[in-house]
Amino acid sequence: MNKNEDVKYLVKERTQELINLTTKFCDEHLDVEYKQLSEKLILKMSRKRNAPFLYGQIEIWAAAIIHALGRINFLFDKSFKPYTSVDDICNYFKVSKSTVSQKAKLIREMLKMTYWDDEFSTTHMKKNNPLAHFAMVNGYIVDTRTL
Repeated sequence: MNKNEDVKYLVKERTQELINLTTKFCDEHLDVEYKQLSEKLILKMSRKRNAPFLYGQIEIWAAAIIHALGRINFLFDKSFKPYTSVDDICNYFKVSKSTVSQKAKLIREMLKMTYWDDEFSTTHMKKNNPLAHFAMVNGYIVDTRTL
């Protein structure tokens, strides 16, 4: 094997480890939609030129993935379902809260994840997007329901 093949093998191996860890967490604490979004996020990260999760503790990356998705989908707000706290995530994976928060921020910035993100929002969040019916028309922001 050459260096490129070694890296590809490592990416594939770490990708599967992350999917297994996040799937288990989602099965126990969240729902199918978070499980699917986690896998989608992991696969997208694995296609990056330098997959960030090649280095470091795999549990930190798994927690950071859940954290990144949770942050943009209000997972940490008790009025939303499902709900979990950052502490719950970190305790489950036995990792540091500050490290997880840093990695989650890195993931959100790398993939330009924001609230009501088309790619990584839950169905509930997409349906309740307060900006969904606005568009720019001739330089003005207009509610498309009035057109």
